[in-house]
Amino acid sequence: MSLSRSSLRSPPNIAAASAAFGAFLLVLRYLYGKKLSYSAFVRDPAQAAKRIQNREDEYDFDEYDVVVVGGGTAGCALASRLSEDPSVRVLLLEAGTSSLLQSACIIPAGASKLFRTEHDWNLWTVPQPNAGSVGRYWPRGKLLGGCSAINAMVYHVGAPEDFDEWVTLQKGQEGAGQWSFREIQKYILKLEKFVPSSRYPDVDATLRGNSGPVEMGYNSYASLGTGRFIEACTKVGIPAVADVNTAKGTLGATKAVTFVDAKGKRVTTESAYLTPKVLARPNLKVITRAHVTRVLFDTSHPTTRAIGVEFTQPKGETFRVRARKEIVLAAGAVHTPQVLMLSGVGPADHLREHNIPVVADLPGVGSNLVDHVVIDLNFRDKSGTSLNFLAGSTPAHKLKLLAALLKYRLTGTGPLTTNLCEGIAFVRSTDTALFPPDEFPQESAPEDTTSGPGAPDLELFFTPLGYQRHGAGGSLGPFEYFGLHAILLRPKSKGTIRLKSRNPKDAPIIDPQYLSSENDVEVLARAARLLTRLLKTEPLASHVDPAGESDAGLDHALHTLGPDALRERVRRKAETIYHPACTARMAPEADGGVVDPFLRVYGIPNLRVADASVMPEIVSGHPAVAILAIAEKAADLIKASIYRE
Repeated sequence: MSLSRSSLRSPPNIAAASAAFGAFLLVLRYLYGKKLSYSAFVRDPAQAAKRIQNREDEYDFDEYDVVVVGGGTAGCALASRLSEDPSVRVLLLEAGTSSLLQSACIIPAGASKLFRTEHDWNLWTVPQPNAGSVGRYWPRGKLLGGCSAINAMVYHVGAPEDFDEWVTLQKGQEGAGQWSFREIQKYILKLEKFVPSSRYPDVDATLRGNSGPVEMGYNSYASLGTGRFIEACTKVGIPAVADVNTAKGTLGATKAVTFVDAKGKRVTTESAYLTPKVLARPNLKVITRAHVTRVLFDTSHPTTRAIGVEFTQPKGETFRVRARKEIVLAAGAVHTPQVLMLSGVGPADHLREHNIPVVADLPGVGSNLVDHVVIDLNFRDKSGTSLNFLAGSTPAHKLKLLAALLKYRLTGTGPLTTNLCEGIAFVRSTDTALFPPDEFPQESAPEDTTSGPGAPDLELFFTPLGYQRHGAGGSLGPFEYFGLHAILLRPKSKGTIRLKSRNPKDAPIIDPQYLSSENDVEVLARAARLLTRLLKTEPLASHVDPAGESDAGLDHALHTLGPDALRERVRRKAETIYHPACTARMAPEADGGVVDPFLRVYGIPNLRVADASVMPEIVSGHPAVAILAIAEKAADLIKASIYRE
């Protein structure tokens, strides 16, 4: 029996599909939305922290050896590693709740469903004068696991030269050498649990870690278009490579390795590091819904020391905890500098504007903000394999989605295990094989901003669906689509994070200064030209439905634009790919650094930062693995410091 398109659209069938879809989501919520009951979770903060009723109260806290602020990508790893020693008492503070309570954080394709919800900080930049003069939405995970619970799950180390560049930028400071790729690779292998796949036999599993807490591999969905994208890359001069995560480098095209486990579930840092066994440790406590408002200091001695943390709960109650040895900020590249400034650590003039007493004048706090910019191109798909049905915007799409949900529930496989960013390619904008001088004159060639000759400044990727403005730009239409995208990996444009007020509830002022450097525009314009060449290269060309050429909302005609029009299109399309970094850089203080190579805030030796903020320069790829390596290294640095005392 076959169903006609008209029968699918009939009211009874629409109602049945909608009802079935809704019922199935409720079943998933029941199955995956577990209630957590572990000894580490503190339901009443008053049992682990002092309720503050009068701000003049003398300190009388419950004490910890180490307090970790922020249970995101880095924070969960830190808390787990630090509490391995039963003699070290650890408290983890997180503003959100557990990601394990959200089915959208477990099903790989569901993460964007949490955008603009209570589980997202829902941040916006100020209007960007060089990028269409409008603000940009910045999703940031407000959950245990942080952005690892809502990102595209791409497992990418970055280029080896990126880490060696970090060493150079320390200008000979003590401890600089411990950040080289050779040293950091030890932590990468330590965290990995690589699961080989018979579908990708050329991947050398001996080069990957196999016993770490973070399961990764090729368990996510691979659509027809992903294979076509990679093959088209080879035909335009981008080599296909088996693995872009080894010491051999990252240039080339490949299927993305993902943070998806063998059961088809997203791997977050919460699920990887805060396991039931870890949460059963008596020396680890976790307080959720804890919005940290400031770090507390003792300034009565020649050397300032961090001694505690203040936080609030949703009902407005304020609590304090005391740290006997160290406090670690792991709140991310937006909130770490915000907490520092609210605490009196940052640019003195800016702090005085908000009547915040200056504890340490560090101009680099909140400065040097760098973010990866992406342009998204959308096209009609005639292959019949598009995943745009995941949005469930039409009756036919709802039925497809219901079938995919059933397959996922029964087998843990299928379209719902997609990470969206399925096929990836890393290239250099100065590669004359890809950008021949007769088409791209040398006088307009961009500056080489890479960390070395084997490192990229561009990433291209394929998605088996189309979208705009993070899925909030309205429906592309009732048809099938796919997307080609380009990420600016080494932007010259740098911005700032600044306080809106001294009120911790006010989101900070985010100004990434997107495309303020013409060099960034030139690099992305080259990327757009390369994507249009890929689009016309087989077998990807056979994926394209020419019916899209008449749709002005799509990008079929991008190749017809002249240089000026293309640059203007790039400026209008520029969006975040969710990778802000470098707002509390590891660098000499004279160079705007905030922390030294031991991640200690200058002038406050027992206050450390361990998240994307400390990157001296942003990695040329997806940063989650680098952030985890930073956290793993930070845990060892802190343990060594505690043992010396």
